[in-house]
Amino acid sequence: MQNLLCASKLGPASQVADLFPFPSRAGNPPWTENGTTEPKQSKRVFINYRTVFDYAAKQERLKAIDLRMAEPNFWDNQEAAQEVVMDRKALLGIVDPVREALAATDDLVAMVDMAEEDSSFAAEVPGEVKRVESLLESLELKSLLGGCHDGLGAILSINARDGGTDANDWAEMLLRMYIAWAQEQEFKVELLDRNDNDEAGINSATIAIRGPFAYGYLKGETGMHRLVRISPFNAEGKRQTSFAAIDVSPEISDSFDVEIDESDVRVDTFRASGAGGQHVNKTDSAIRLTHVPTGIVVQCQNERSQHKNRAAAWKMLRARLARVEEERRDAEQAEKYQSRAKVGFGSQIRNYFQHPDQRIKDARTNYAQTNFQDVMDGNIQGFLDAYLRWRVKSGGN
Repeated sequence: MQNLLCASKLGPASQVADLFPFPSRAGNPPWTENGTTEPKQSKRVFINYRTVFDYAAKQERLKAIDLRMAEPNFWDNQEAAQEVVMDRKALLGIVDPVREALAATDDLVAMVDMAEEDSSFAAEVPGEVKRVESLLESLELKSLLGGCHDGLGAILSINARDGGTDANDWAEMLLRMYIAWAQEQEFKVELLDRNDNDEAGINSATIAIRGPFAYGYLKGETGMHRLVRISPFNAEGKRQTSFAAIDVSPEISDSFDVEIDESDVRVDTFRASGAGGQHVNKTDSAIRLTHVPTGIVVQCQNERSQHKNRAAAWKMLRARLARVEEERRDAEQAEKYQSRAKVGFGSQIRNYFQHPDQRIKDARTNYAQTNFQDVMDGNIQGFLDAYLRWRVKSGGN
């Protein structure tokens, strides 16, 4: 799947956006030219859509996958089969919306033709225009997910930072928020590691979110998230500022070539802490991997089996290193890692306020919402979409 997505022919989003004749952006509806009906213009736009998304090639790829999945021995290799299934889901994430938009524009053109002959159909045209516009906006966002790893699942890590117990509680709130978002998207979530705090919340946690374009949507969440509220852990009811760091990497399959010299990796075993019973505290089942050249550290203690923890930790390390390589290709590694290295006040990418008023505002895009609980319940798509558009405008990839 990685090779397929890296080879996709999505053009720069700024060019793709020029292909979208939204009624709200142009003086005339998409089927009109100088106030006269002109269906050919609408059809030309959707021919561009076919090119932008390499629609024909993806349809052929889907046919090949369906034939492969119909083979009697397809499930003999479970891991390879799951990769093919995820490949298919990623393709459908593009093919289905384009197919729906193509059908919708054909319906719109037909409706305009009928309205020319029978004015009673004219009243239905505005509603159909809105439907097409909504589909186009969805495709515009899809066009922004053109990175090599954007179609993959995501490995998301959360670490409590400044703020004491409030920061631990805040980290757990963010964990629930991302899980809720993933479930709303009907993505699968797997807990890879969790380190509970003795008083409240978590010290850290790592989850895998598996679904089409999960990484593409979530990679902009990497950075510091700041919460301002009246502390529930302070008897005097004082306002507390807390921080939690989010890190998002693509979930790389074993078939993807990520070169790791094992001599560069220090492996430490230690006794797991937190929930899990007496067994996890009496055996050195937890694994910590340190990639010495980059300083990247990952750990896993979620399973009682050291073998399973080791496998999960290596998966996490591969994901982190794949992201580093992606950023090097984009010639942005140094700048991004300098900004991510900042910890605490002034370095946050998003601010969450419960006091004195409810407000969540992204420091990069200026996108904001005022319903705090709604965001905590996983309604973060607006922030994710705003970041995708901001990244293009700011020259990111």
